[in-house]
Amino acid sequence: MAVAAELASAVDIAANLARVRAEIAAAARAAGRAPETVTLVAVSKTQPAEAARGALAAGQRVFGENRVQEAEAKYPALKAECPDLQLHLIGSLQSNKARAAVALFDVIETVDRPKLARKLAAEMAALNRWPRLFIEVNAGGEAQKGGVLPAEADALVALCREELKLPLDGLMCIPPLDQEPSPHFALLAKIARRNGLAKLSMGMSADYPVAVALGATHVRVGTAIFGPRRAPL
Repeated sequence: MAVAAELASAVDIAANLARVRAEIAAAARAAGRAPETVTLVAVSKTQPAEAARGALAAGQRVFGENRVQEAEAKYPALKAECPDLQLHLIGSLQSNKARAAVALFDVIETVDRPKLARKLAAEMAALNRWPRLFIEVNAGGEAQKGGVLPAEADALVALCREELKLPLDGLMCIPPLDQEPSPHFALLAKIARRNGLAKLSMGMSADYPVAVALGATHVRVGTAIFGPRRAPL
């Protein structure tokens, strides 16, 4: 029974992935872009390892997790099984978890303050491991949310690039839930352009086609692939 349930789950995940990929491709083509310029990050937070395995079986290789501790419980074994798996940290990162994040993640999307940038630089040098980085921008200026304010983003980009020599690839944002996302996606793209950053991580299950139309190179999709979130692991 358990095996049958796992197989059914894998089939559902495969179908969901196919649908999401098709929608990404359609949005990219409508914007005059090649579909392969958009990377789908399958967000497996709160989902069991079996769900990630179902996505792996369907060909997905890029995954996102919010919490270092949860990722440590799931992904070392999955990475051993699938060496080309790429893992993104998409949740807030405390400085005291920086070493663990550098050791496990291939991309850290939530650099949002100078203290964290300096800590990551030190841990990368100590471990001789250099995950790619995105700066998280608090596009809506929400007090309760992480991310550097838009007016301070250029300075953080300069610190990461020029002083710390970090492997900075792009910017990430999470628009306010109660607002139209397009202006926030456009703002992120504007900041990226003036800083010569090529990659934009923006768009989630509810709005990823809009994000693709406005230049997203990475979209972070969870519930549209894996279904409703489960209780935290």
